[in-house]
Amino acid sequence: MATNLRPLGDRVVVEPIEQEERTETGLYIPETAKEKPQQGKILATGQGRRDEDGKRIPMDVEVGQTILYAKYAGTEVKTDGKKLLILKEADILAIVE
Repeated sequence: MATNLRPLGDRVVVEPIEQEERTETGLYIPETAKEKPQQGKILATGQGRRDEDGKRIPMDVEVGQTILYAKYAGTEVKTDGKKLLILKEADILAIVE
């Protein structure tokens, strides 16, 4: 999915991956009981932060990767009816391989 957001510095735009609406036993989980997602797919990345000398430090993540991020990290934005998150690279905990 292409996005019209271009993050700056060491930020990334992430589409959260929602958890299943049913449990393995077939029970439906109401919206109020769902936990905030902590996994998502990177849609766009910034160019990376700059060090003290002004040199660009490249990002460790790339577009298309699935990541785990801190539970309450980032800023939620809505664009084209989709909920997206803008996170700092430091809020990313791991890359799912």
